[in-house]
Amino acid sequence: MTDMAEDIADIALSRRLLEQFLAVVREGHFGRAAEELGMSQPPLSQSIQRLERMLGVRLLDRGPSGAKPTAAGEVFAADAQRLLDLQTAAVVRARRVADGVEGDIRLGYVSLLSHLHLPAMLRAVAEELPGLRVQLHHGSSAAVADLVRTGALDIGFLRDPARLPAGLVSTVVATERIQAAVPSGHRLADAGEIALAQLRDEDFAMPDPTALPVLAEQVHLACHHAGFTPRAFVLADELSGLFSYVAAGLCVSLLPEGVQHFSTGSVNFLPLRGDAGYLDTTVQAVHRPDADPTVTRLLQAITDFQPLRA
Repeated sequence: MTDMAEDIADIALSRRLLEQFLAVVREGHFGRAAEELGMSQPPLSQSIQRLERMLGVRLLDRGPSGAKPTAAGEVFAADAQRLLDLQTAAVVRARRVADGVEGDIRLGYVSLLSHLHLPAMLRAVAEELPGLRVQLHHGSSAAVADLVRTGALDIGFLRDPARLPAGLVSTVVATERIQAAVPSGHRLADAGEIALAQLRDEDFAMPDPTALPVLAEQVHLACHHAGFTPRAFVLADELSGLFSYVAAGLCVSLLPEGVQHFSTGSVNFLPLRGDAGYLDTTVQAVHRPDADPTVTRLLQAITDFQPLRA
């Protein structure tokens, strides 16, 4: 064992000590943090000083107006929060396995899934696994996938995940067709089914390739197959952003058909035929391969639930 490894092995980071440090960072003041923790300020100050001595780094800059984390303190605070989350997750998983399907499960989701599919998912769990309490966490695709990878979340639901962290497995739980979205006053608004080539001269709200890589690639491939390159009016990193530009009457877009449920009459959705009718977008559940049986049962309940099927 190296000297550094030996030094680290001697550091005892109790949950209470990490919670105290995070309270100071959160409040930016020892007095307010002590009040939050239900203790007096001197013992709290001593605890943080002991933590800094153990780590061998200064975590806080102290001043008359309070305490601010140093660069090292900011990094340590983020890692400390992850440690606490993982400790909690480990306890929850152990109790859940011991108790069968009683307890809590942490579920992550992205963007519009909360309106389109999440209610059906929660109803399926309530009917099939009534003893399971679902804790919800919203985030970007990358953030949700990473929290599942580290174990801070038990399962995540993403739309067309392009690049999952190594070690995660995914299951398709819903499929939607991609349709043309046009402003209600558009020349094709009442046309019904159209060919994508009919939009060749339009300005498009395009998916940001970084945030929505799969949809961005699908749109480009579909338009290329239809014989044109889409003229990008704007890029958006969420489906709600793409929808909003169309609703404003500024452009057209290609969106999953489920988004039409948000329309207030300002956007018309048109099925695509022929060269673009094959486009599908999926909602996928991701979890670790060593997920406990409760995660498997939850996923089975969701995939068996009829309203989620295309």
